[in-house]
Amino acid sequence: MPDCYLRGSMASQVVQLRQPSSSRPPLPVINLGRLSKDPATRALAIQDIARACREQGCFQVVNHGVSKSVMKGALEAASEFFELSPEHKELFASTDIRRPIRYDTSSRDGISKARSFLKHYANPLEDWVQYWPMHPPSYRQKMGEYAVEIQRVSMQLMDAILQGLGLRPLCMQEKLEKGVQFLALNNYPQLSHRGDKIGLASHSDYGFLTILLQSSPGLEVMPHGDDAWKSVPVIPGALHVHIGDHLEVLSNGQFKSLVHRAVLNPDEARISIASIHGLAKDEKVCCADELVDEENPEMYRESSFQDFLDFLPSNINNYKRFVESLKINRA
Repeated sequence: MPDCYLRGSMASQVVQLRQPSSSRPPLPVINLGRLSKDPATRALAIQDIARACREQGCFQVVNHGVSKSVMKGALEAASEFFELSPEHKELFASTDIRRPIRYDTSSRDGISKARSFLKHYANPLEDWVQYWPMHPPSYRQKMGEYAVEIQRVSMQLMDAILQGLGLRPLCMQEKLEKGVQFLALNNYPQLSHRGDKIGLASHSDYGFLTILLQSSPGLEVMPHGDDAWKSVPVIPGALHVHIGDHLEVLSNGQFKSLVHRAVLNPDEARISIASIHGLAKDEKVCCADELVDEENPEMYRESSFQDFLDFLPSNINNYKRFVESLKINRA
């Protein structure tokens, strides 16, 4: 199971742990229903999405078509899994990042500050659901319904983002439909007065997009051009979206991957479900030809999900972001 929230995507340690900032504008909230309206309304929605990607690297979406019952069911299934006895959870325990499903805790991964997690692939569902937990009994149904709906949202978002970059609307559609989707379920304890407030250190994700559902506040982001953390509010019914390393590559640096972290909630334990989307394991991502010219030379080497997995072991003690390893030095 890829450790996209861990070693390979750690942000540089020069990022200081500063207090959340309220000086910047609120994070964008985009109504995805506008993408299904008349061409003029759709064009404006695409502009809003592209602006959010370019200026802040993240946004929240509402009216996305995923029902509240499906989102609630996914959070319930995740919570019920983490409440199982250690014997049930240890069935999936592993430090092998290539396993189709993997459970671990901060006491063993050496990177997380305070969390336990379950990670597994999800697209296409029929190929992976057999590996998922059978306990709690409703896990496969509830998480499966959520995974399918989030995959649909990711396709809708990527279509708009590609158009926002000036690329052909249907380019990469088939590759994205067959691409990697995996779910990272995170369980964070309530903040203790004696413990570190950080649940997961600063990092960026490897893929194109991460779509996050969180039960309570705890996600903090560092918008582009800022040097302070900003708390991401929990808006009822909304999903949080942020840019990953491979979208930075595809856009030739027009969109930057988002540095983010998880802090512990002082009022309650917290569950988050991150759905991370990219191309198939061996499919290379490179800078789009349309975005490369004499004034804008290619800024990144091509790479694949497999390259990311190969990158992880060498990065355990370096905490270098994957995208930083792809930059072409033109000095």
